[in-house]
Amino acid sequence: MSKITVVGTGYVGLSNAMLFAEKHEVTALDIDKHRVNLLQQLKSPIQDELIEQYLTKKNIHFKVTMDQHEAYAMADFIIVATPTNYDESTNYFDTSSIEQVLAHLSEIQSKSIIIIKSTIPVGFTAKMQNQYSDLHIVFAPEFLREGKALFDNLYPSRIVVGEKSDVGETIGLLFKNSCLKDDVDVLLMDATEAEAVKLFSNTYLAMRVAYFNELDSYCALRGLNSKDIIQAVGLDPRIGSHYNNPSFGYGGYCLPKDTKQLLANYQDVPQSLISAIIQSNTTRKDFIAEEILKKSPKVVGIYRLVMKAGSDNFRQSAIQGIMKRLKAKGIELVIYEPALHEGAFYNSKVLTDIHEFKATADIIIANRIVADLDDVLDKVYTRDLFGDN
Repeated sequence: MSKITVVGTGYVGLSNAMLFAEKHEVTALDIDKHRVNLLQQLKSPIQDELIEQYLTKKNIHFKVTMDQHEAYAMADFIIVATPTNYDESTNYFDTSSIEQVLAHLSEIQSKSIIIIKSTIPVGFTAKMQNQYSDLHIVFAPEFLREGKALFDNLYPSRIVVGEKSDVGETIGLLFKNSCLKDDVDVLLMDATEAEAVKLFSNTYLAMRVAYFNELDSYCALRGLNSKDIIQAVGLDPRIGSHYNNPSFGYGGYCLPKDTKQLLANYQDVPQSLISAIIQSNTTRKDFIAEEILKKSPKVVGIYRLVMKAGSDNFRQSAIQGIMKRLKAKGIELVIYEPALHEGAFYNSKVLTDIHEFKATADIIIANRIVADLDDVLDKVYTRDLFGDN
């Protein structure tokens, strides 16, 4: 049984903590007092059904603290899962939260194996290892879905470790032996390659979203049936009938920032596709907003700010891009978002009564359609064809 400290209790950190807590002693460290208080009461601060089950029903070895000394003392492994938002002014991930953790671990002369799980630019691990030669820093990317983070850790598509060494093998086995999937590939590679795997994986997913969205835009303007075409296209096994449901654009915490970071890493490297993927997402939002404006609405209802069903994350959700475009044209917006506790969002009124919301809006736009809207489908504008995320 190893002692594992997880820094950060967002989707990545908390799902990793639960992954290991049945077989190892896990301590979670966070600076957010509210999150820590919730976890001390065995309540999840994020929406993930499986995490909630692990906290309340599993026999786990888990504690949470705001005390760095308590968290780092005697830890065999320290998993860093702090946020790295994309800074538009520098065209670079804001890695300051990771750097602060590493600086502190160097100061206390930590001998723990440090595993970075946060998404980082290509070359960051090597840079940090050179700067902190006294630390052992390894990058191991995560491939998780919001709302399904623990499931994706328990049944991983692959385990990637950015170090070809005995330590890399140990880390690979640590993750493999903690998951529930019998046969999972463990890939050891250099840190820079592992960093690139993360960015290229998410950019491919963004490309796939953009592709089917542009197919849908074409069909919408030409009067064609998008669903029939997408189903037939997807039956080619080289393409596949998955991740093909049109939307208002890709969003969420990962895809927008990871595509932009990958493009920034392409400096001095010829490319056309990566920048086109990013531009396509902007074009799609322009198209959706124009389609709504054609209906001459007076009040547009925004059904949920979250990206998809089963998520409580508003960050970079595509519908917010639509909202900004509509507000720029002077359209009044009202929002129904039960996960939001403020009375307004972006200077638009937030309604908590869904019946009032439905009655107030001329048109209701929904990135994903749900049963709540079945009685007002004549008002609903969506590009959701398949009823999945």
